[in-house]
Amino acid sequence: MDKKNSNEMLKVEEKTSSEPDTTIYGVCGEGTAMHTLQLITDVGDTLEFALLDKYDMQANVQGGLMSGDRMAVVGADINGERVASKVINVTTLLGKWVSLDKNFEIEEGGTVKSNVKAETKSWTSWKIFNGHLLLNKDTFDIISLGADSLYLENNNGIFVYKRQQ
Repeated sequence: MDKKNSNEMLKVEEKTSSEPDTTIYGVCGEGTAMHTLQLITDVGDTLEFALLDKYDMQANVQGGLMSGDRMAVVGADINGERVASKVINVTTLLGKWVSLDKNFEIEEGGTVKSNVKAETKSWTSWKIFNGHLLLNKDTFDIISLGADSLYLENNNGIFVYKRQQ
């Protein structure tokens, strides 16, 4: 491993160990509408997030807003209103994904299973941390998450995956 990649990995480890995770986890509620997300948190609170603030800034919503789906939300209180800046539908994220060099399954509970035996650096774990997807120590921004496609980006580029049935 070269020194640059080693330093990037150390930065990720430092970031995840010293920064608190501001992500709120829960289930998308039935009160969700076009501009509002109702989140029933893991501790049982019901929170309302605006998906569009008064400056017409739209939240980055990946994977859709389906009632009953597990969600990861990053937001802030702006002038007394709770506004989402990033919403990730974890239920949509789960499943089998494939590209030219990767074939893996993101499972509930933070496990990633590689379906390529010869893969040298297969991912074994995942989590959402402050709106980013961590696969082992690799940190990605979710650029696009749909029913059949996943686009991830980090310092090494953009990675495209399709859903495997």
